[in-house]
Amino acid sequence: MQDNATEVTAAGIARLAGVGRAAVSNWRRRHADFPRPVGGTETSPSFALAEVESWLRKQGKLAEVPLRERVWQQLSGHPEGPVTALTHAGCVLLLIHDRPPVWLDVSAGSDERLASMLPGALRDVLTPRFGKQPAAVDVSGVVDTSGPVGASGAVNTSTAVNTSGTDHRSSGVASPSAVNTRPAVNTPPPVHTGAVLRVPSAAELLPSVPLLRGVAELAAELGARQTFEFLLGRHLDANPRQYTLTPADLAGLMADLVGPVRTVLDPACGTGALLKAAATRPEQRLYAQDSAPELAALTTLRLALHTWSTVRGATGDTLRADAYPQLHADAVLCHPPFNERNWGHDELAYDPRWEYGFPARNESELAWVQHALARLKDGGAGVLLMPPAAASRRSGRRIRADLLRRGALRAVIALPVGAAPPYNIPLHLWVLRRPEKAPAQPEVLLVDVGRYAGEGRGGPDWRAVREAVLDAWQAFGRAGRFAERPGLARALPVIDLLDDDVDLAPARHLPPPTAADGAEQLTAVRERLGETLRLTADLTPPPADSARPARWPLTTIGELARGGALMLRTGGSGGHARVPVLTDHDVLSGAAPSGTLPESDEEAVLTEPGDVVVPVLGGGSVARVIDEATGGAALGRNLVLLRPDPAALDPWFLAGFLRGTANNRQASSYASTATRLDVRRLQLPRLPLDEQRRYGERFRALDEFERALRHAGRLGEQLVRGMYDGLTDGTVAPG
Repeated sequence: MQDNATEVTAAGIARLAGVGRAAVSNWRRRHADFPRPVGGTETSPSFALAEVESWLRKQGKLAEVPLRERVWQQLSGHPEGPVTALTHAGCVLLLIHDRPPVWLDVSAGSDERLASMLPGALRDVLTPRFGKQPAAVDVSGVVDTSGPVGASGAVNTSTAVNTSGTDHRSSGVASPSAVNTRPAVNTPPPVHTGAVLRVPSAAELLPSVPLLRGVAELAAELGARQTFEFLLGRHLDANPRQYTLTPADLAGLMADLVGPVRTVLDPACGTGALLKAAATRPEQRLYAQDSAPELAALTTLRLALHTWSTVRGATGDTLRADAYPQLHADAVLCHPPFNERNWGHDELAYDPRWEYGFPARNESELAWVQHALARLKDGGAGVLLMPPAAASRRSGRRIRADLLRRGALRAVIALPVGAAPPYNIPLHLWVLRRPEKAPAQPEVLLVDVGRYAGEGRGGPDWRAVREAVLDAWQAFGRAGRFAERPGLARALPVIDLLDDDVDLAPARHLPPPTAADGAEQLTAVRERLGETLRLTADLTPPPADSARPARWPLTTIGELARGGALMLRTGGSGGHARVPVLTDHDVLSGAAPSGTLPESDEEAVLTEPGDVVVPVLGGGSVARVIDEATGGAALGRNLVLLRPDPAALDPWFLAGFLRGTANNRQASSYASTATRLDVRRLQLPRLPLDEQRRYGERFRALDEFERALRHAGRLGEQLVRGMYDGLTDGTVAPG
């Protein structure tokens, strides 16, 4: 069945053909037979995917649409929207994962037969996993799609399913849902209860059949779990404003802090990174709750594909309508929404969860802390990601004081900048323990690993963060006194913190590194700066010789690519988590690969020595030649890789001429918020290879000089900051 219903945007066409948006616009103007829009708007039209695919092949611009790209375009252009398409695809992938012979049987024959047999087959596989599945009542396959993404709430847990397992989270504001066990002053409307997943009907599945056949084909290549990871990751990545990322490294650290446990709850699970990190054994029981029903369905399927653990999920507003009021979990992991005003302050004044004090209207995070403690068994552990303001706001000092006195707050860990969104703020981890009895001399562990922040956009040095945090936490938990680690970790008696502010920010209580270490480090930085400045002087270019403007015959990158003189690739949107990623920021700043890609099995574009990498956003005239140290890194987004044929092009000649200001201006398009470079339009002179190499040697020397200048600047900033800090904290003498 040809999928004429699936639509694709101009951006999707550009991705299919490996070109920029400007090229698609040119095709529409220059080719009378280019497919006509079938939907969208005048400024953002959409086209029939089948027609576009046929036209691209006829023009020789595309030999064959890659299977992954074809499936993604079918999903993103689904007539009922990508969430519906993902839900249908996830159900089929779970069927393929659990009962492959059944899928082979129902998929044989016509599309109509597949659509008619699939609901029964899905019910047979979903019921053993999640309990009895009601018949479908809406097109999306989700109980209820109302309410903002990111709140949390209640559902009948006997028929509900968990909602976890990715490195993104939902974002938004909690919505009123249900009343708690005690009457409140203003009773909110009742929350809807029911299954997180519903089996879609044959009529609902029929438009999805071409997609489902493609999904099954992709699953045969990648596996059912990896296929859903790829599609869900693409969907989340395509809607960055709707979701807040919870990095996999951070989720893993939080799970490690509670250790291996049998029952785990995430009361604000989003898309479930934390429960996925904690799901290590099949005998576990995982509980999740979130406000977005569509996310609950998608993440339910993802976790079901990820683990054989028992899974329970719920949708609705957690604080107003707790789905698990009788649960006493071994561990609670939570990344709650920050700075919520409408969290239920007015209607939850008499809620029994506020054992440590009634949170102020602006202290929603302390409401989540107490909810987590209420759902822990005695001795159970909890880890919450918190904004740093929660450790010091005066409105929360009484609750913080009671948490300390009763031994419920065991550690506050200041993370590096860039650990999680918002990336410009050093967030905190609060480690909780439901007290079995009041400790005789309570202490709290304060840790600050801010020193491990990364230089680029790739985030912190997670290996160093993990080692420092877990080492300090494990030492603190063992019997005996905790050995203070200046500038890193310290165990303080609770009594020392119970002043008027009860300020728990670790940096305000940790002693600085020893004076000797600080002075030695500054001396080493000064010596390295001196060496770098001497190298910079040696690399300074000689005086420029004047010459007449050259009038070479020119060619373009697009012509060279078509002629086989170079290969052109664009950066991917997914890849293996352990592959270092070269980002556009790394290229612009001359830094080492520092990024990450969404975790998926999509094939990453790997760099090789001699490649030339060009950023396409920002308007800068930059091109970087990949060396041996950078080779093997994955290509990040907003980057184009050029791989020249050594017999035709010198890479340094290529990179040097691509950096020309006039060259970049004529190849750039300008929007109200950004400048985009069409790499195919960049020009090069047609020169013999020997002449290219002569230019290439000069460009290489300029690159070495530029890198030396950058390094000297970084060392100078480090020395100046270290001297200011040393003089002001007394670790460096003034003279």
